[in-house]
Amino acid sequence: MPQASVIVVGNEKGGAGKSTIAIHTAAALLHAEAKVAVLDLDLRQQSMGHFFANRRAWLAANDVTAPMPIEHPLSADGKTLAKASDAEALARFEDAFADVAQRADFVLIDTPGSDTAISRAAHGLADLIVTPMNDSFVDFDMLGVVDPVTLELKRHSLYSETVWESRKARAVKDRKQIDWVVLRNRLAPTEARNRKRLEERIEALSRKVGFRIGPGLRDRVIYRELFPFGLTVADLSPSIRPVVMSLQHVAARQELRALMTALGLSGFSDAEQIAAE
Repeated sequence: MPQASVIVVGNEKGGAGKSTIAIHTAAALLHAEAKVAVLDLDLRQQSMGHFFANRRAWLAANDVTAPMPIEHPLSADGKTLAKASDAEALARFEDAFADVAQRADFVLIDTPGSDTAISRAAHGLADLIVTPMNDSFVDFDMLGVVDPVTLELKRHSLYSETVWESRKARAVKDRKQIDWVVLRNRLAPTEARNRKRLEERIEALSRKVGFRIGPGLRDRVIYRELFPFGLTVADLSPSIRPVVMSLQHVAARQELRALMTALGLSGFSDAEQIAAE
């Protein structure tokens, strides 16, 4: 049986910031000296895979070091695998997971913004599911359905059903409860009444389907600015500083620390580099 803790970053809606959350969580754990394996199941886009390829190239070009994860790509040609049968994709995923789960403390899995066989399989293996959502009813629609007249919560929606089924199956198979955290991601100034309405519906749904609510990462330039280098705010140091430092970096580090605490990984966030302002 694998010894690693499995973290799945998932949401069947694209553009919610899954890859941003995944790479920052991975970087924070790596700087805490945890052995982290990453699996990118978004076979077409491969944002997390590209991020760590950028990281490897930038570190080598600048003759500096930073921790790297254990990687096991499902295929050298993700777009071709994306067109393959579910059986082939599942076999590749199972092989990759079996390999890295024996070598890592954490397996961090980034999933696509759609319903796929390998994404459902990953959710069934999770110890922790992390669901980022933008601060809008557009994103909430993947989690819960509201009445169009009263905006009262009616029922859970598509992605909530996926997580619900994964949790039931895991409880039956392993008698283990999957923890689920929904992150209010990419928060931006919005009309206060609309935000309060959304908060009330999220809280109502959390009681109904059983997830925790946590803070995500704001829509800051620094998160996008560091991506081409394969770096995060956790990596910045006197020897690794590809951009001009500012107060935004300090705020971003504080956000990352709060994120790790919300995910129940505060013991790691306290120990790693983001604490060194």
